[in-house]
Amino acid sequence: MKCFVTGASGFIGSNLVHELLARKHQVKALVRAGSDMRALAGLEIETVIGDLSDRNFLRKEMDGCGWCFHCAADYRLWAKDYKPMYAANVEGTFNVIEAAGHHCDRIVYTSTVGTIGLPKEVDGKIVPSSETDAVSESDLTNDYKKSKYQAESVAIKFAREGLPVVIVNPSAPVGPRDVKPTPTGQVIVDFLNKKLPGFVDTGLNWVHVRDVALGHILAAENGKIGQRYILGNAAGNWTMEETLKVLEEISGVPAPTMKVPHWVALAAAHVEESTAFFTKKAPKAPVAGVKMSKYKMWFNPRKAIEDLGLPQTPPKQAFADAVKWFRENGYVKT
Repeated sequence: MKCFVTGASGFIGSNLVHELLARKHQVKALVRAGSDMRALAGLEIETVIGDLSDRNFLRKEMDGCGWCFHCAADYRLWAKDYKPMYAANVEGTFNVIEAAGHHCDRIVYTSTVGTIGLPKEVDGKIVPSSETDAVSESDLTNDYKKSKYQAESVAIKFAREGLPVVIVNPSAPVGPRDVKPTPTGQVIVDFLNKKLPGFVDTGLNWVHVRDVALGHILAAENGKIGQRYILGNAAGNWTMEETLKVLEEISGVPAPTMKVPHWVALAAAHVEESTAFFTKKAPKAPVAGVKMSKYKMWFNPRKAIEDLGLPQTPPKQAFADAVKWFRENGYVKT
């Protein structure tokens, strides 16, 4: 199958390209001008330079492609101006899916678990959320989440109108080729460089980025049109304290032991963001990230496991692969 992949140089996109090639598919990769291409180096793919805003360009370049994977997104938790984020995530999604609808048998849209309702506490225990848990307006705590929620709504609308759209919702992927790195990858880099003095009481669902990439392919093969699938790991719901202990075991770097109260972290984030408007340098701990950390973002991927056959690589292996990649690629200075 010839596959069109947007955001191909990014974390999920590049791992998807590798897995598509491993399965003998052809890849046409859309990247922006000036993109860091290290994650795609040496691959036999067709690369096109373009922008999500040009619908006619997208329609022309997708001619002959049977599958479209829309992985491109503006993933930032802080920006001086959020208009470009909405243009990329919402308008860009409309343009890609509309163009793909003229050519492709399957369109897989990469959303996020941020568009799913937060876990609820029942009898003192946190129940991980599933695809049926609706997100509330109060859950959409930052512009990234808001823009992705709007973009997912666009994808759902196209599916209802008959386009072959399947939605995947990755949780917190870790692993190799996190070139930028992503905000979650930056936590690992800071840990390895001993720049993580403390942590807040939060939790995430960790999943190997390779499983996320394979989940995209499985969604194209077996996903039901209009459905969404959490791409996570059933054993990956860890607190941050548990996560740091695993990183210590893998890397040999001592884990921080200071648990920072949420209100202290939030106050510091507000100060740092105020400074960032003058320095134009993104804060290391943006307010949006601290607000998200108030909740344990735990999710249940059973639907993707049962319906798609989503692999379940142990999260510890995902972190080991990430640590190895970051160290081998010059991200660790100590």
